[in-house]
Amino acid sequence: MSQEDITATPNPAAAAEAQPAPAAHEELPVATPEQELENLRAELAAVSAKAEAHWNEFLAARAEMDNLRRRSERDLANAHKFALEKFFAELLPVRDGLEMGIQAAVEGADFAKLREGSEMTLRMLAAAMAKFGLVELDPAGQKFNPEQHEALAMAPVPGVEPNHVVQVVQKGYVLNERLVRPAKVIVAKAP
Repeated sequence: MSQEDITATPNPAAAAEAQPAPAAHEELPVATPEQELENLRAELAAVSAKAEAHWNEFLAARAEMDNLRRRSERDLANAHKFALEKFFAELLPVRDGLEMGIQAAVEGADFAKLREGSEMTLRMLAAAMAKFGLVELDPAGQKFNPEQHEALAMAPVPGVEPNHVVQVVQKGYVLNERLVRPAKVIVAKAP
């Protein structure tokens, strides 16, 4: 290596000496105790205002939830109280028809008219019940279904397959696909 190469190559130690050294203590502005106290008071006021805003939001949300709960309870109570209003409105004509039939029987109306009035009243009742989802179960001739039928007796009946309904003693009813009353039936058994 030549002398020029050595002088051209920077020496890290020499380079560090060549640069000016940073000042050991650069002076930062120091707040006076009064300024620090004033800064803390301002920060406390800001945090207190934020806490107060959050508290007010909480109280408003809580009041809204209480109002919503009370309104829901009132609506539910009214729903329970008036749930059957429409159903009874449909049944009132049926009652009127029955009262007229009784009055006609007292006044001595003929049997044919009483029967006709009773059949009409029964149709009105069936229509009112159907309007609200009540379906009649009349399983005569059907295979016995223990989920919808209640067997009162079994009887050997010639010409009828075993486990089929031969007589309906009392019809069953289903309300919105839920059994209200099973059909009471007599079922055929093997001879």
